[in-house]
Formats: sequence, C-alpha cells, structure tokens
Amino acid sequence: MKQKVRKAVFPAAGFGTRFLPATKAIPKEMLPVVDKPIIQYGVEEAIAAGCEEIIIITARGKTSIEDHFDTSYELEATLEKKNKTALLEVARSVSNLAKISYVRQKEAKGLGHAVLMAKELVGNEPFAVLLPDDVMAGKVPCLKQMIGVYDEVQSSILATMEVEGPAISAYGVLDGTVSASNPRLIEAKGMVEKPKFEEAPSKNAIVGRYVLTPAIFELLENIKPGAGGELQLTDGILGLLKTEKVYGYNFEGVRHDAGDKLGMLKATVDFALNREDLGPAFREYLKSLSL
Repeated sequence: MKQKVRKAVFPAAGFGTRFLPATKAIPKEMLPVVDKPIIQYGVEEAIAAGCEEIIIITARGKTSIEDHFDTSYELEATLEKKNKTALLEVARSVSNLAKISYVRQKEAKGLGHAVLMAKELVGNEPFAVLLPDDVMAGKVPCLKQMIGVYDEVQSSILATMEVEGPAISAYGVLDGTVSASNPRLIEAKGMVEKPKFEEAPSKNAIVGRYVLTPAIFELLENIKPGAGGELQLTDGILGLLKTEKVYGYNFEGVRHDAGDKLGMLKATVDFALNREDLGPAFREYLKSLSL
C-alpha cells in the first residue's frame, strides 16, 4: 500500500555563525527575507506540498522560533483593540499554519543526527526534510514537485540542480543515470561530497530538500561519525542505496542560499520584486541606482 508523505522535518539547531553578530541573540532561521523569517517560507512550502505535521529540531537559544509559530494573545488583543484587522489576520495566520512539534538537539552532531532526533515523531512512514537556509521560489513549490515524484516511484528523492563550473565543489554531487521516462529524474548510483571540479561525477548538486523512507533512521543510528564527530546525512543515504532505490530530481524553480550573506540579499531582492505591494516601486528604485 502506498504511503503518503505527511510529515516534514526542519533541522534548525545550528549556530548561524556566518551571520554574526546578528545571530548572537537571534536564531538564523528567524532572519527575515522581506517580512517573513526564512523558516516560515519552508513551513509554507511543506504545507503547500500536503504535509500535515511539522517537526522542528531546535537547540538552546532557539525559543523565538517556537514563539513565532505560537499564539500571541497580547499582540492580537492590541491589534484587535486598535481595529487593525489586516495585521491581526497576518498574526493569526502564522500561528494557524500547521501542527508543529519541537525536539531539542542538545549537542551539534551534524545534519544526520538532527534528522535522527525526529525518529520517534516520524515513526514508520516516509517524510520530508527541509533545510531552512534553502529558500525556494517557483510556480509549483519544490517539495510539492518532489512528493509528486515520490508518489510515483515510492523511493527516496533528493532535490538537485545543475551547477556549472568550479562552483560544483561547494556541494554534494549526485552520480547517476537520467531516467528514460522523466529527464528531470536521476537514478542514483552514488554521491560525492564537495568534489574537486575535475572529479565531480555530474553537474547535479544536491540541495536542501529531501523525501526519505523511514529506513534512513536505522542507518543513521549505525553509521560511524565523520569529520568533527558528526553524523552525516549523506552517509545514511549512501547506506540506503545498498537496499533500495534513491533518485535525484532536478526541480523547476530557483534556490536561494539564505545561509550565505550574498544569497540572503539575492533572495530579498527576488522576493521583493515579485510582491505586488512592493515590486513596482522597488523595481523603479533599483533602476535609479548608479551601478
């Protein structure tokens, strides 16, 4: 019997050191792109893809994430008293987005360990993993595209995008064969983490969206820690390849690396330009600049 992807896991326990000093007191995931924290874009993407439960892996100092998605009675009462109905609707919409659970990761032991922390809440069913740093834009949400493919193949799916030139060395790179039935689908044979440009097995870089089968949990429990004593999700996925199929999927859309300062700026410009309320005036402003 085919299983639906109902749950989405968000690893959000990192320190966000690339954005210091801003992240000294504010979680990186709460930094805004225009007027939404980056993690909210991911949560909205998961909901649009049909996920019913959100599981966020947090750490010490991340309570503002929980506060953001919780009800703020004082704020709502103030807005209601001042008859600011539009803002009241915005505030309430955030707290009503989804059923959200939180698991605290007490030690930073890598992405694989963060995903493993969700085992009890996920249970024996397929699930999605979304890295909040990767903010996706497109007509059809990236995760929705991936879950559509999962529904057909019932196997783990990794989001990929083509990266040209030496920049490929910053990514995990998929080694595989393009499907005859779908040119965007790649049957994986393996993957290489941050290869040299001349040694990269393909142009298909793995980015921060995954649909995984529950078999990944047992593998993550038994793999050996890698560099820095961390459990690598990539090692778990390589283990999956020994017993079941894994696919890459070149999604349609744009990926912004909001974990990087330049990527965050690009995401802000892209999303602002595509806003009906901000786009026209912002576009005119950009045209007026002497660049």
